[in-house]
Amino acid sequence: MNVTKRDLVIRISNDTGLIQQDVMAVVQKTLDYITEALVKGENVELRNFGVFEVKLRRPRVGRNPNAPATDIAIPARAVVKFKPGKEMRDQVIKLTESINP
Repeated sequence: MNVTKRDLVIRISNDTGLIQQDVMAVVQKTLDYITEALVKGENVELRNFGVFEVKLRRPRVGRNPNAPATDIAIPARAVVKFKPGKEMRDQVIKLTESINP
């Protein structure tokens, strides 16, 4: 199951008593500001959650599995990386323990 922006808005609205329209505006503005910072090349650090940062991927050679003899040049490009914070990482690691008892 995926959690959508709408799901977050409904949950925050129910927990806080705020109007969904107001919550949607705040959530959207938050995402817009994160995107804006990343486009400027800035890192976005949310304490106890994680860090978003832009990294440059080097150019590389790819291969088509249907035509392995043909090389495809993949150009360098900027990508967004996310590094989870300690609290999130610790909570997610607990999933491993429940899957592999």
